[in-house]
Amino acid sequence: MTRPQDLLAQPLTLRCGAVLPNRLAKSAMSEALGTIDNRVTPALVCLYERWARGGIGLCITGNVMIDRRALGEPGNVALEDERDAELLQAWARAGKVAGGQLWMQLNHPGKQAPKGLNAETVAPSAVPFSASLARFFDVPRELTDAEIRDIIARFGKSAQLAEQAGFGGVQIHGAHGYLVSQFLSPKQNLRTDEWGGDAQRRRHFVLEVYRAIRRATQPGFGVGIKLNSADFQRGGFTEAESLDVLRALSDEGIDLLEISGGTYEAPAMATGVRDSTRQREAYFLEFADKARAVTKVPLMVTGGFRSLHGMADALQAGSLDLVGLARPLAVEPDLPLRLLAGKDPQHAVPDKIATGIKALDKAALMEVAWYARQLRRMGRGDEPEPDEPALMAFLGTVLESGWKTWQTRRLRA
Repeated sequence: MTRPQDLLAQPLTLRCGAVLPNRLAKSAMSEALGTIDNRVTPALVCLYERWARGGIGLCITGNVMIDRRALGEPGNVALEDERDAELLQAWARAGKVAGGQLWMQLNHPGKQAPKGLNAETVAPSAVPFSASLARFFDVPRELTDAEIRDIIARFGKSAQLAEQAGFGGVQIHGAHGYLVSQFLSPKQNLRTDEWGGDAQRRRHFVLEVYRAIRRATQPGFGVGIKLNSADFQRGGFTEAESLDVLRALSDEGIDLLEISGGTYEAPAMATGVRDSTRQREAYFLEFADKARAVTKVPLMVTGGFRSLHGMADALQAGSLDLVGLARPLAVEPDLPLRLLAGKDPQHAVPDKIATGIKALDKAALMEVAWYARQLRRMGRGDEPEPDEPALMAFLGTVLESGWKTWQTRRLRA
């Protein structure tokens, strides 16, 4: 009988030729470790070397923005040119120091940027946030056709720069309510031109982003996407549409598909976890089983995995090819080595970080903030604090984020 750890230790070869040494992958998490003017810092090098030495097979960075004018949060890294070439190369080397792969996640926030951070926010259409979050986000301006084409080109340029620095691939962030996700959603994309109007035209943007990246990089460079299984909003992106996007990207030759779900307005797990989901651990395995029917591209499923046997069972069943880990690695960076040695995690990760402030706890903002604080600790060379109170983390984040937002706007004034 195959031991659980032996299933996790199997290598995986992707379409591009990249070989991952095991089936454990770090999913992107927001680090906010860039400078005020959105440049790479030594803290990112420190953090990713820590994860690399922890035994991860594939490490995907937090979102790197393709445009300094369009940030998702203070402290984002933006990659537009070669000004950070030396630190980018150090980051790439650090993430591969133990033999794993390091890929860079590329993103544009669209309308999903806090008030006051950018001079303006843009989106496929001028659709405001729901009433509960309207106080935190401005109503976006609708993008012009020329601006859309510029954003597509920027994805290609950022991917080219990542490859030159030594990253093994990039991941398009097409989930969680950011710009690519907004184009895919009939709730957010009300356009009637070639970029919207029906499901086929709504996925035109993501296909053009993928093609731009392929044109800008070499054949052996990996390209993946993180895609919502659904938006979990009435009138939003559906599972059927997601399967059509997966099929189209598979036909284009994409290397890796990561399945996720939800947006800031409707986090995937905001309403709790069903018993059937708890038993299988991962949140999106049911959708992964459906995806298997439309694509042979390797699947990465992130969210909910908490035990060695849960991960091994999903691999054994063929539901996925890579076990995606995020929050557990924010509190236990050496977890892959532990799993590969046949041991369960040392720290239990809660289903939800709660402050007691209803508007915050309903959204995904607190989750992002709490875990980002753990990453910043590791970027300083310190240990994470798995028991940090949510409210204390929230207050610290508000002060730090407000200060950095003010500094960012002042820098651009």
